[in-house]
Amino acid sequence: MKKTLIYSLSVLFLLFANGCNESYLEVLPEDKITSATFWQSEDDIILALNGIYSVLRHTAIYGAGPSFEACTPDGYQWSHWNGKLMQIGNGSVTTSLDGVPADRWTMSYRIISRANYFLENFEKVTLSAEAKERYMGEVHFLRGIAYALLAETYGGVPIIDKVITTKEATELKRATLDETWAKAVSEYDIAIAALKVDAPQVGRATKGAALGMKMRALLYQNKYTDVLTVIQQIEALNKYTLFPSYEELFKVANENNSEVLFDIQYIDGEQAQGNFFAWLGNPGVGITTDAGGASCVAPTQNMVDKYEMIDGSKVDPANPYKGRDPRLDFSILRPGANFEGKPYPTVIKNHTGQRVGFNMRKYTSEGIKVSTARQNPINFIVLRYGDVLMSKAEALIETNTGIDEAIKIINRIRTERQDVKMKPVPLGLSQAEARKKVRFERRIEFFLEGTYWSDIKRWKIGGELYPSEVRGGDGSLIETKFSAGYLPKDDLLPIPDSERAQNKNLEQNPGW
Repeated sequence: MKKTLIYSLSVLFLLFANGCNESYLEVLPEDKITSATFWQSEDDIILALNGIYSVLRHTAIYGAGPSFEACTPDGYQWSHWNGKLMQIGNGSVTTSLDGVPADRWTMSYRIISRANYFLENFEKVTLSAEAKERYMGEVHFLRGIAYALLAETYGGVPIIDKVITTKEATELKRATLDETWAKAVSEYDIAIAALKVDAPQVGRATKGAALGMKMRALLYQNKYTDVLTVIQQIEALNKYTLFPSYEELFKVANENNSEVLFDIQYIDGEQAQGNFFAWLGNPGVGITTDAGGASCVAPTQNMVDKYEMIDGSKVDPANPYKGRDPRLDFSILRPGANFEGKPYPTVIKNHTGQRVGFNMRKYTSEGIKVSTARQNPINFIVLRYGDVLMSKAEALIETNTGIDEAIKIINRIRTERQDVKMKPVPLGLSQAEARKKVRFERRIEFFLEGTYWSDIKRWKIGGELYPSEVRGGDGSLIETKFSAGYLPKDDLLPIPDSERAQNKNLEQNPGW
């Protein structure tokens, strides 16, 4: 079976929503439907666990997938519809804005609330010690993801590790940023101790996934020595390798391969279990799939220009795509290329791609017959071994403990795959020179994987990148992102007005 982690949405809705008001912080007791017929068997536990996993697919968590590139200078969103990522990317977020700016708070606390409810009830079922440990580890892993996303996005937030009352919810205070990050890391530590190297079902958390997400949490705090320690533990598992093809890494046929530490599982069908945003990124009119696409987020010329020539020479303006880094064509649909055998942008055209002149290719449903619900089965990779390697290179550079070793790792990314053979970066660089190289390589390697927005914030480089112009295929100015400049406050999103209205103890982030 391609997928074994399947979300039974209709039953999950009954489990977590019937009779409950999922409002402030998602912390209201979610036991309204608890009866003598639930928490009786391991099937009930799996159903409740899947109810937590399912939140990961929400737009504000990982469900928007590559669309998060619109939050950076490298992507442009044609409409506010897709989670208000356009406003995050151009500096027009307000404290009252809905979509991702508010939903990431709500959905993260939905994970936390469901996790708390699970942990307070699952031991009612008779389980083996091994099963009990595994389920507990998975839930702590998921709760760790929620706290890490909250810390990265909003700073310090209320920490809740039990089911609480409505009154208690309105009296919560924000923890510090350090305390919130520490909570996320502690959740991952519990998961690491509890989980096995392999999961009983594809798509569920493993020891490697928990170690990888802990690595990312430490990386985002600039705790580079600790990052190196965790990477040693990941490598000791002897499980993960670079997939031999960059292009094929993101195809359905190669899902759950040896490079993937953790991904979001999708399946075919009409029950909202597929990847809607992989369809949404399709270039649209003229393609052979039955559902078309919306070209919702498109790469900018600014990003296209970043891709180097394979041999390190200068780009020929008369033939700008000849000899370029193969990852350009694997990630971006550009003029003169074909999509499903049809030329872009003369036949394949729609929305953003027509305005900007490019379309995303990575994570689109090229070659896949899309369901009538406009969904497809492409998994979204949250963390892969390439990121572990790049994190190791960055940590070696920032601790100044192995610059040449770091460059050799970067060169693995540039040369080790069968379809990516870039000119190696020379050894003997200074720390500052190496830092530029690792940051550049992350930007190229992980384009359309949702990481650059986080990198901009943790590296504090927004002021260097903005204002940033988005120009159309004809060279005309479409938009200037952060036209008034990027400010320190923009490294965090504001606490939503809807949350502060219900709890006066929630202090707003500075500058908002």
